[in-house]
Amino acid sequence: MLLVKASDVKKETLGDKIDDASITAQVKVALLIHQSTSALSTKVSTTDGVVTIGGIAKNEAEKALVSKLTNDINGVTGVINTMTIADNK
Repeated sequence: MLLVKASDVKKETLGDKIDDASITAQVKVALLIHQSTSALSTKVSTTDGVVTIGGIAKNEAEKALVSKLTNDINGVTGVINTMTIADNK
């Protein structure tokens, strides 16, 4: 059985939520602006500065570019890219 003291539990503050929402918005704008990425087929969420990206990339180069653009956003502490590569058959 795991016991956790209330003082050990990190509570997310309103500032943390705003920061995460701001990061998510900045990532989405960066993907929309860049012509080599498909923002419409990309899902973005942020928790404690770590951005999780999902969806379908046209190829490995687009997946790598999405990770780079995301990592370049101020406040991003990590990127988890779970995008899959589209089957172009």
